[in-house]
Amino acid sequence: METTRQNKIARLIQKELSEIFLLQTKQMHGVLVSVSVVRISPDLSYARAYLSVFPSERAEEIVKNINANMKSIRYELGKRVRFQLRIIPELKFFVDDSLDYAEHIDELLKK
Repeated sequence: METTRQNKIARLIQKELSEIFLLQTKQMHGVLVSVSVVRISPDLSYARAYLSVFPSERAEEIVKNINANMKSIRYELGKRVRFQLRIIPELKFFVDDSLDYAEHIDELLKK
């Protein structure tokens, strides 16, 4: 059960990461990255961000690239939220495949 503070910080991080990825993916045509959910640890030092990537065929490659550039993303996040957060959490990015899973279930039900 997440506390109110965890939820507020998770929403703040989700909003700022979405803006960061929006600016970065403008350079890559045909790719859309959105932050679907952020989960933060109780001590607020670790954040797990789940990314939804379109097209989904390139999801693993893009998330791997994002994890490789995590330090620069964390630095950019720190510049944006420096007045709201004392400590910027360590970030880890994962593929959110819930939309693909739901689409697969719909296909199975149509058969």
